[in-house]
Amino acid sequence: MRQVTTVVEHLLLQQKERPLASGRFTRLLTELILAAKIIDREVSKAGLLDVLGGTGEVNVQGEMVQKLDDFANRVIIRRMERVGVLCAMVSEENADVIEIPHQYPQGDYILVFDPLDGSANIDANVSIGTIFSIYRRQGGSATGVTLSDVLQKGSMQVAAGYFIYGSSTMLVYTTGNGVHGFTLDPSVGEFLLSHPDIRIPEQGKIYSVNEGYTPYWDPTTRKAVEYFRSCDNALGRPYSLRYIGSLVSDIHRNLIYGGIFLYPADCRDPKKPTGKLRLMCEANPMAMIVEQAGGMALDGRRRILDIEPDELHQRTPLVIGSKNDVLAVQRIYAEADAEAR
Repeated sequence: MRQVTTVVEHLLLQQKERPLASGRFTRLLTELILAAKIIDREVSKAGLLDVLGGTGEVNVQGEMVQKLDDFANRVIIRRMERVGVLCAMVSEENADVIEIPHQYPQGDYILVFDPLDGSANIDANVSIGTIFSIYRRQGGSATGVTLSDVLQKGSMQVAAGYFIYGSSTMLVYTTGNGVHGFTLDPSVGEFLLSHPDIRIPEQGKIYSVNEGYTPYWDPTTRKAVEYFRSCDNALGRPYSLRYIGSLVSDIHRNLIYGGIFLYPADCRDPKKPTGKLRLMCEANPMAMIVEQAGGMALDGRRRILDIEPDELHQRTPLVIGSKNDVLAVQRIYAEADAEAR
C-alpha cells in the first residue's frame, strides 16, 4: 500500500528542523486549508450557483469585484479571525489592515492574502487560486497593530504558498525549507503530499507575458522580451509562449516545467507606473516560493524580497522563474542602465 502524507503530518515531520512548525502555526495552516476547501467547493460548482459575474462594486485596486472574489475574501476573513494565532490580516480586497476583533484570542502572526487570483477568468473556467503570505509581528504595541508592524519586506516572510483550483486542487507552500506540493484527494478530503521538494529547472523553455501591452513598454523591456522571441538566446531558438493570465496558473506551470513569467511596468495607466501586481500579496509570496525552489524573482533590477514596502497595496514589476532566464533579463536591464549613465 502506497504511503501517504498529509499536510499536518508533513509539518510535524519537519518540526525538529524548523521551530516554525509548532502547534500555533499548524493551527493557522489547518484553518487556512479549511477555508480553501470551502472556496474550492464553490469554485467547482460556479456554473450551477449564482456566483458567476461581478457584484457591481469596485475594490481598492479600482477593479470590478467578482462574486466569487467577494465570497472567498469573506470566507478567509471569517475563518482566520477566530483561529487565535493572528494579530492582523491584509487582503487585496480591503483598503486597510484587518485587525482581529477583541473578542477573539490574539497571536503574533500576520496573514497577507489574495483571496482569488485570476478572478477575471472565472466565467471562462480557467484555473484560479488563493495566494497567501505569513509574517511574524516584530515587537509589540499596547495600542494594537500598526502599519509598520505589517509593512515588512518579503525576506521577513516565515511562510508563503498558494492554492490552485484547476483540474486538481493543490496546495504549494514553503516555510523556508524547500517547496512542497499537496493534492486534494476528494475521497478523503485531505491534501496529500504529491510533489515533495519541488525544484524549478535552472533553464526554461517557456516565457509568459502579455504581449498585447508591447506598445506601453519601455525600450529595455521590449528588448528583454525580444530575447525570448529570437534565436539569439540560451536555447538558440525562440522560447514557447504560454500565457494564461492567471498569476497562480502561470507560475505553477513554470515552477513544474521551468520558464519565466514577466509582468513589467507599463505606461497604460498613470496611476500604476510600476505595473499591476501587488508587492505584498502577490509578488512576495511567489518570490519566496520560487527562490526556495531554486529560481529567482526580480523587479527587473532588484530582488523582490529585498524591497521595503511603503504602503499596503504597493505595486511592482515582476520577473520570476528559472534562474538562467531571470539572470538574462537582469543583464539586459543592467546593460541599458550602464549605457544611460
